[in-house]
Amino acid sequence: MNENDTTEKNSDGIPQKLLDLIKAEDTTLEIARICFENEIKEDAKIRGISYQTGRVLVGDLPPDELPKALEEKIGISPFPASKISREINESIFYQAKEELTAIYGEEAVLTEKSTVVSPDTKEKKSETIKSVGQDNYREPI
Repeated sequence: MNENDTTEKNSDGIPQKLLDLIKAEDTTLEIARICFENEIKEDAKIRGISYQTGRVLVGDLPPDELPKALEEKIGISPFPASKISREINESIFYQAKEELTAIYGEEAVLTEKSTVVSPDTKEKKSETIKSVGQDNYREPI
């Protein structure tokens, strides 16, 4: 181990903090909570989401590819997959931001909480914009 590297790693080269997150009951409970809040209640899908989350933690799947993995491997629709991934990023991956950044690079983990806009909200905004019409407050040139 490099003298300057203060991250404790196991024999597979996985930082101990990431292994602790994988094994933690809190991680399992958090994934279950996120799934239920996003209407994912099938055991097979919850296990699949846990597995894909674990792949990120062991360095096998970049965090930004998690939504695609949830769609393709588990069969979750794009919007819920994106929302679930963001929530996992904020609540689980952020705890090990330093370790994941060392594996995947600077842009791997969100640095602050953000919001996901639902497709319904986008549709309503575009309808509102269309119904507004011409801007009567602009001065003619």
